Amino acid sequence: MRNEPLSMASILAILVLAACSAGGSSTPIIPATLTAPRATPSITSRLPTPTQTATPAPTRTQTPIPQVNLEAVGDIMLGRTVGDQVLAKGAPVVFDGVNSVLSEADVLVGNLECAITASDQTAHKSFTLKAPPETARALALAGFDVLGLANNHAMDYGVGGLADTQTALSQYGILTAGAGLNAAAAHAPGIIERNGLRLAFLAYADVMPENSGFDAHTWIAGPSMPGIAWADPAEIKADVTAAKLQADLVIVLLHSGYELNSTVSLDQRTQAQAAIDAGAVLVIGSHPHILQTIERYHGGLIAYSLGNFVFDQYKGVLNATIILRVQLDRSGLVSYDYVPVLIENGLPFITNIDNVRGIQTLVAPPGP
Repeated sequence: MRNEPLSMASILAILVLAACSAGGSSTPIIPATLTAPRATPSITSRLPTPTQTATPAPTRTQTPIPQVNLEAVGDIMLGRTVGDQVLAKGAPVVFDGVNSVLSEADVLVGNLECAITASDQTAHKSFTLKAPPETARALALAGFDVLGLANNHAMDYGVGGLADTQTALSQYGILTAGAGLNAAAAHAPGIIERNGLRLAFLAYADVMPENSGFDAHTWIAGPSMPGIAWADPAEIKADVTAAKLQADLVIVLLHSGYELNSTVSLDQRTQAQAAIDAGAVLVIGSHPHILQTIERYHGGLIAYSLGNFVFDQYKGVLNATIILRVQLDRSGLVSYDYVPVLIENGLPFITNIDNVRGIQTLVAPPGP
């Protein structure tokens, strides 16, 4: 049954109730939509006395430290009513409500939760998601650089649908990770060079079988079989170790956890920590369709689930999400913050509310 979207006021009310019922609070992260006052440093000049000669201070030229502003979002589903809006209003409609923030990214990353194809050859499973080919342009206009395809919808329209998706994205220069014509391709990193830094992206999936009997394990890529990369901790460690030989920093996209559950599962934690322990600097999670905690771990950062970002037919707190902003340099994680976002009619919009306590509660680091 299709769920009718709630109004913005209703969503905010649910978010506040969620925060109040959760109890406790974490130190709030200032949303990027608000401008924190910046202190202006005071410069004190020491004037020469009559018996002194003013000597110009030596000029020091500092070499800028290469740094990248990476922005990451959750599940992007461009089919159903979202696809209808693209066909009716044009590709820009999808990200118009968040472009002011996305445009600030040096690298923009997300999880593509559908096939982009005109095919009607569906897989035998309960939910199949596809988007019209015109939606690839929406992703390009928003500035996406990398999209994860290791998920339970990348092959909803078979190997042909996966190939169509990768072709549509490559035409706009968008890299994909986590799926390919064989295991080597599915596990190969997508590499981007930006601001003097080389970033390697890997993607993995680990999802429960559907009630229909469909099991995404059947999609695992083999030596000569197309498919997706599975989130086996040992393979994640091996891939991250290899990717570090090709890049300055490694980022892992992880499609794992329990749907509609804000609690991080043991498998999610094991997989994410395996990536960081092997040398990854950042793990970006998806699949639960709800925000989950963000935590620092052994010098890296794990965002266990960024929830939905473009998705219709969800209600209430499931329409609360964020744009995660991570500053990276050659040594790794510098800092991070996020921008609160609310989804209306399947599309994301920046919220100007300065204290969306429900979002803060969901993404707050775990307590001691």
